[in-house]
Amino acid sequence: MKHALALITGISLSSAVTACPDFLNTEMRKLSSKESINFCESYAGKPMLIVNTASNCGYTPQFTGLEALHQEYKDRGLVVVGFSSDDFFQEENDEADAATVCFEKYDVSFPIMATSSVRGGDANAVYKGLGDAKGYPRWNFNKYVVSGEGEVIAKFGSSVGPESNELRSLIDEVIVGGE
Repeated sequence: MKHALALITGISLSSAVTACPDFLNTEMRKLSSKESINFCESYAGKPMLIVNTASNCGYTPQFTGLEALHQEYKDRGLVVVGFSSDDFFQEENDEADAATVCFEKYDVSFPIMATSSVRGGDANAVYKGLGDAKGYPRWNFNKYVVSGEGEVIAKFGSSVGPESNELRSLIDEVIVGGE
């Protein structure tokens, strides 16, 4: 299908992947799964909301709002991606337990990546790019809005919830800019 689309549009797959920013040109494993996601192949050209998550944080109930955002905006192209992290010592030690919190307790359907570091020298490739652009997370549930072109537009702290008018307005602007 991708090859047929590339032939029809005259765009080669390699040029589409080349246009992907370096920080998204990576593949990561999904939480408590053997399945991996290549961000460039899966999300090239789509605006993203990227969030560092933890199962035992006071902000963990934001999963409900993040899922609502995902459901509201997915048909308009927004990709919500969570990154499980224990950088602030509030994630389950066992990935299966973290997955239970995400997928069973909060019924999350957007992808959550396997537990990894999101700050400092050990940060995963995506968070190195986000951190270089807008600063590393200072706590769990920081939100980064990334345009379809891979530009890191904004970072929101933990206290800015998914229902925030400021966050939603920016998402609307980024989506409209990409339509």
